[in-house]
Amino acid sequence: MTVPDKPALEGLEAKWGERWEADGTYRFDRTRPRDAIYAIDTPPPTASGALHVGHVFSYTHTDCVARYMRMRGREVFYPMGWDDNGLPTERRVQNYYGVRCDPTLPYDPAFEPPDKPPKRPQLVSRRNFIELCETLTEIDEQAYEALWRSLGLSVDWTQTYTTIGAAARTASQRAFLRNLARGEAYQQEAPVLWDIDFQTAVAQAELEERELAGAYHRVAFHRADGEPLHVETTRPELIPSCVAIVAHPEDERYQPLFGTTVTSPLFEVELPVVAHELADPEKGSGAAMICTFGDTTDVTWWRELDLPTRALVQRNGRLQADAPDWIATEAGRAAYAELAGKTAKQAKARIAELLAESGDLDGDPRPITHPVKHYEKGDRPLEIVTSRQWYIRNGGRDADLRDDLLRRGKELQWVPDYMQVRYEHWVNGLAGDWLISRQRYYGVPIPLWYPVDAAGEVHHDSPIVPDEAALPVDPAAEPAPGYDESQRGRPGGFVGDPDIMDTWATSSLTPQIAAGWEVDEDLFGRLFPYDLRPQGQDIIRTWLFGTVVRAHLEHDSLPWSHAAISGWVLDPDRKKMSKSKGHATTPMGMVEKFGADAIRYWAASGRPGADTSDDENQMKVGRRLAIKLLNASRFVLNASQDEPPDAVAEPVDRALLAQLEAVVTGATAAFEELDYARALNLAEQAFWAWTDDYLELVKGRAYGDGTGAASAHAALRQSLGVFLRLFAPFLPYVTEEVWSWWRDGSVHRVDWPSSSELSAAGDDVALLETVGAVLYEARRAKSDAQVSMRTPLAELLVTAPAGDVDRLRAAEGDLLAATGASELAITAGDELVVRAVVAAD
Repeated sequence: MTVPDKPALEGLEAKWGERWEADGTYRFDRTRPRDAIYAIDTPPPTASGALHVGHVFSYTHTDCVARYMRMRGREVFYPMGWDDNGLPTERRVQNYYGVRCDPTLPYDPAFEPPDKPPKRPQLVSRRNFIELCETLTEIDEQAYEALWRSLGLSVDWTQTYTTIGAAARTASQRAFLRNLARGEAYQQEAPVLWDIDFQTAVAQAELEERELAGAYHRVAFHRADGEPLHVETTRPELIPSCVAIVAHPEDERYQPLFGTTVTSPLFEVELPVVAHELADPEKGSGAAMICTFGDTTDVTWWRELDLPTRALVQRNGRLQADAPDWIATEAGRAAYAELAGKTAKQAKARIAELLAESGDLDGDPRPITHPVKHYEKGDRPLEIVTSRQWYIRNGGRDADLRDDLLRRGKELQWVPDYMQVRYEHWVNGLAGDWLISRQRYYGVPIPLWYPVDAAGEVHHDSPIVPDEAALPVDPAAEPAPGYDESQRGRPGGFVGDPDIMDTWATSSLTPQIAAGWEVDEDLFGRLFPYDLRPQGQDIIRTWLFGTVVRAHLEHDSLPWSHAAISGWVLDPDRKKMSKSKGHATTPMGMVEKFGADAIRYWAASGRPGADTSDDENQMKVGRRLAIKLLNASRFVLNASQDEPPDAVAEPVDRALLAQLEAVVTGATAAFEELDYARALNLAEQAFWAWTDDYLELVKGRAYGDGTGAASAHAALRQSLGVFLRLFAPFLPYVTEEVWSWWRDGSVHRVDWPSSSELSAAGDDVALLETVGAVLYEARRAKSDAQVSMRTPLAELLVTAPAGDVDRLRAAEGDLLAATGASELAITAGDELVVRAVVAAD
């Protein structure tokens, strides 16, 4: 046994990180049967810049559970993936290198990105752009791994994957093709939410509403009798794409007009007046324009009322350059010429001027603030455009499937349980199926081609499907089966699907990807369904729900038995920290400042599902705890020697072990419910009582000899062993360091403490509490007298209830040694009263 004279926290991360990797401490043993395995579907962080303290917070929670399960004898499958495809990665590459992808350009094998991003983006080919994405994500992933290793995540680093790697592409394309074969995947020409900056469709799950300034324009549509029908709209630029005027069927103001027509101002297009329950009689004039398309309500009206499509806003956010056919009059086409090719914002300003000039604008626009839909990673409001897209059925249009997915949510064990409501609200609020196609470049390609007939027409309804054995495929770079590259885009040839899958369409298969679905069936059978999905609450609607959908459709099961949902880390203004919002703390500096164990202590103190502040004071508490563990362990090991467990005979020692038995039972029960925070709290409270009271009480006896000393030695070492194992999931570095001073192997591979090993404890837990109260009063007396704690007491008088009198007499020797009193006077009374008098100089 080697105990250092001056133990310190500095350097422990590097020392033990290297040792764990060399020894394979956390290496997964795939030979174990399923019932001996604990499989974790670890979140793959998005590799698009730096991790922030919110990641440290939630990943620490998972690691605490993984370490506990490993100490409970489970073989823990704990992989790490990198979510490295999709829009966040593309945007980072565009900004980092100053490039934009132009898929029409040829590949340049000699291309080198500029040292500094140019003022104007440089256009590069699709393949060159993808290579830049691969280069930058690899750099990011190395930085991520370095942070995770420093933090002490007990990941098996031989079990890693990327969501753009060959295994992920194969699994994603295989799952899609099977969805297609079963009729669960389909394509449709339909209105979609469109980000004009990213130039891609956006799914419902990726939306967020932001309050923006706007204005209501009260606009007159012309009735046949010459009277105006006023509509209040925030988007007057869409009047030329209007297809109807709608009001609530019970609105008496408009009932006489249902079935008639009005004419649009400026553009002179005849429009029907229709009824629908979604029209709000209390909003504006009670009548609304139905445009194709201004918002998602327009889409609902258009679909349910079977209205024509008159889309004018293009994918670039501008109105089309030519006047549409439905604007037939000379005056109407002249008015449209004033808007043609303008952005929506420019068109809005100009049409307001035109309406004012024509007398069709009633009063000045009325300023308002209203919620406007944005892509969660975008900067400008979304438009709705019509395009061909791919969907996967998710219950949004199928009541039976929706019910099945709600049932899956009830089968899942939620931690905390109230998070289930968020899942149910999302499923019940679905307005359509899952749109999975994206008009971008760095992602998993839609694995299809389409035949081109002799006239040059593309037949999207007859896709050419690859054999699963050929996956992964890239239709933009590989010819369709049975064709050669010279036939691409030619009559009688083929075209490849140009789109990629939404990143969630790949991430929703992380259990299958990591477990080797259809590639390593032995491993898959030992892991799936998994035991745990840990994740954030904000992606219940995306990652969690998507994974449930894919497992239900492919395997007719849940993907895991438990979902542990973490809270958010809040900034000083009590707002969620976010990398995309630019106000998140970079954690590596915190690890270097406080040490990984201190950061983990702060993170593990946050209850499951609860939001937690980015609190350096809590990290300082964690650092003090780690230092105290070093120093207390040094004292115990220097002041004691190994004794058999049955050497514990003194009442104080037996009371300590009885107390620890209760702590172990409570911490174990908490961990079994995935409540790591409660387990930490129980261990910490007991530890500080151990250092403040017990160590002081037995110090004198431990340095003695005889059976009293042997009892102290046995209790000291046994309790130290228990504390090291209780803290091991939370403070892996300091516990491993202390364990190495006197034990072989890793503390992280030994058994979690059990009640049975403390069975010699007896049952008088209250003894230590009573003795600790007396010890506290003695210390306070010395503190009030401003003397050293080693100063003896002139007298120590205690009045106590009958039961406590017996306890105090049993611990009298230890109390006298700890307080420096020459005599302990004990009398019976109704309550505990302590009089401690400091000896005069």
